Amino acid sequence: MKRPWVMYADGVEQEQPNEKAQIAAIVASMGRVNEAVFDKHRHALRDAHAKSHGILKGVLTVRADLPDELAQGIFAAGRVYEVVARLSSAPGDIHPDRVRSLKGMALKVMGVDGAGTQDFLMVNLPVLPFGDVAAYLAFQEGVEERAVRKETPAVLVPELASAASVVLEAVGHPNRLLEALGATAHHILGETFHTMAALRYGRYVAKLSLAPASENVKELVGQPVEDGGNDSVYRDLVVEFFRREAAEYELRVQLCVDLETMPVEDASVEWSVEASPFVTLGTVRFPVQEAYSPARRVYGDEVLSFNPWQCVEEHRPLGSIMRSRRAAYEASSRFRHERNVRPRVEPREAAQIPD
Repeated sequence: MKRPWVMYADGVEQEQPNEKAQIAAIVASMGRVNEAVFDKHRHALRDAHAKSHGILKGVLTVRADLPDELAQGIFAAGRVYEVVARLSSAPGDIHPDRVRSLKGMALKVMGVDGAGTQDFLMVNLPVLPFGDVAAYLAFQEGVEERAVRKETPAVLVPELASAASVVLEAVGHPNRLLEALGATAHHILGETFHTMAALRYGRYVAKLSLAPASENVKELVGQPVEDGGNDSVYRDLVVEFFRREAAEYELRVQLCVDLETMPVEDASVEWSVEASPFVTLGTVRFPVQEAYSPARRVYGDEVLSFNPWQCVEEHRPLGSIMRSRRAAYEASSRFRHERNVRPRVEPREAAQIPD
C-alpha cells in the first residue's frame, strides 16, 4: 500500500486572515446562544448536539495486521480499548425527532497512554458545510439571530439546510446537506459517521469514519423511520435494538495524499476516495445493554464532555474549524457544567459509566 502520503509538519496548517478575532467572535456568539437556551429551559445544554438518543459502552479492537503507515498513535496493532459513545442530533436545542437534522456519534476511547482518553466527534456527512472559520462565523451569527427571534424548528432547520447547500454547491457538492437530511428520516444505527475535518494521524494527515459492519446494522442502512408522532423515536429505536442485539462498526481511516485537492484548511471539500480509499483500522463492538437508563442518560448528557481537543498529540485536530473548536468546546462545557452544578468527569474505564 505505497502511496505519496502527505507527511505531517508544521506547515500543513495555515492560520487564516483575522482568525483569532473570528474565533473570539464565534465563542462570544455561542455564549449568547447558550444563555438564550438556558433561559428557555432553565437548564444548560450543549451548544451543538444537545439531544441524545443513546449512550453506549463498547470495545475498540485495533487490527493486529496493520501496516506501518496505519499503526500510528493510539492505533498500535492489536490494541484493545474500552469506549463510550453518545448518539445525538445536531441542533443546540431539544427538538422533536420529526425535525430533520444531522445525526452524530461522539466516541471517547478510554485507557489511552499519555492522555487517558481520545475523543473523535463524527457526523453522518463527510464534509462540514461551513469549512473554514470565516464561513463558520457567518453561520453562527445566523444561528444567534434565529435564537434571539426564538424561531420554531419548522422554520429554523430548512433555512439552515438551504443556506448550507449553497456553500456546498460552491465547492462542488450541491445539496449534500439536503441529501443527508433527506425527505425521509433513516435509522440512526445504519448511518456512517465522519470526522468531516482533518486530524493528525501520527506521521500523516487523515480523516476517520465509522461504518456499519455487522449484518444487523447493515440491514438498517437507509431504512426509513416514521416518527408516528413520537418526539423521541430515535431514542426508542436505539434502546429497543440494544436490549436484544449487539452491533459492530468498522473504524476506518483515509490518509491525505495531496493538500491541494484534499485540503486541511477547508473542511467543506470532500477528500477523494479514488485518490485515497478508506482503510479499516479495527472494529467497535457495542454489546447488548440498556442504552438509555436514567442514570446513564444523566451521565452522558450532564457529566460527560466530548471535545476533539481531548486527544493525544498524534491525533491532534487540524484546520481553522478545528482550531475554533478548541476554545468553543471548552467554553460551552464549562458553561454547561457550572450552570447545572454538575461535575465534569473524564472517565478512565467503562465501569465508571452507569448501567
